[in-house]
Amino acid sequence: MSRRYFINEPDEFVLEAAEGLTLAHPEIAWQREPFFLYRRTPAPGKVALLSGGGTGHEPLHAGFIGPGMLDGAVPGAVFASPTAFQISAATQHVNGGQGVLHIVKNYTGDVLNFSIAAEIAADEGIPVARVLVDDDLATDIAGSRTGRRGTAATLVVEKICGAAAEAGADLDALAQLGARVVAQTRSMALSLDACTHPGTGVKSFELPPEEVEFGVGIHGERGRGRIAFDRADALLAQLVEPLIQALTLQHDTPVLAIVNGLGATHLTELYLLTNSLHRLLARSGIPVVRTLTGSYVTALDMAGASVTLTRMDDALLRWWDAPVHTPALHWSERHHG
Repeated sequence: MSRRYFINEPDEFVLEAAEGLTLAHPEIAWQREPFFLYRRTPAPGKVALLSGGGTGHEPLHAGFIGPGMLDGAVPGAVFASPTAFQISAATQHVNGGQGVLHIVKNYTGDVLNFSIAAEIAADEGIPVARVLVDDDLATDIAGSRTGRRGTAATLVVEKICGAAAEAGADLDALAQLGARVVAQTRSMALSLDACTHPGTGVKSFELPPEEVEFGVGIHGERGRGRIAFDRADALLAQLVEPLIQALTLQHDTPVLAIVNGLGATHLTELYLLTNSLHRLLARSGIPVVRTLTGSYVTALDMAGASVTLTRMDDALLRWWDAPVHTPALHWSERHHG
């Protein structure tokens, strides 16, 4: 069965949405050609943070532009990387003299085009460092040439590095901090129903009602296998147990837990999964020191959820709790999860 979208001209879909974002949030501005979004009022004297990737994962990335997170975002077409030309122009625009940190999800097109843009920036005398996000445990396959995909850990890197940048951390320190966050974060996702690309109106895969796609990707990629549909507690456990093992979480290891909707999952379901997650981790003696629940890194209209766990310490917790003011993530005082 096909899925209909609110759409005018397909070629203008992303651009019209970006303009709508700036109308709803006038603190964000955009440039049509080459296309990128940025803080309308720049923050001088700090390292700028820039991220980007295909449209369809909103609010990632443009919804995280603002004090405490990103200085700019570069959207591509739906599920497609932005061009090196876009990224280069955005890098030059957001640079405030202290260099630019590129936060890049591990997909071939993103990695290639951000790398080209970084080379252009170097020729222009703009220091650039990169954090490569590769948290998706479903693609942690021995001998893989591409490595793990980048998913919801991107949000954690943008928040923690964004706070440190606001506090005056330099480019090298931010790159090291981002790499540490990635190393201490893993994610897994499952889908109850596939997403539908607006260009085709066709689901990315068909799934019988008695099965769940396990280890699904945020571009509608099939999972690494299918499991039987079951109670929420049982499905949640199959997501979380591999994360505990991969991060070698032990009794009294504090974590940040993110329960993330993939686009069509109701918030009530996400809260139920959050309850399940807390109960499961409590049985293992793993304290959840902060929790974030909502749809932050989506896959168009996919019905599903991901769980992201980050090993936390006092320094990371301080950066997570720091104020943030973006359309999709905002708090002014210490945030208790």
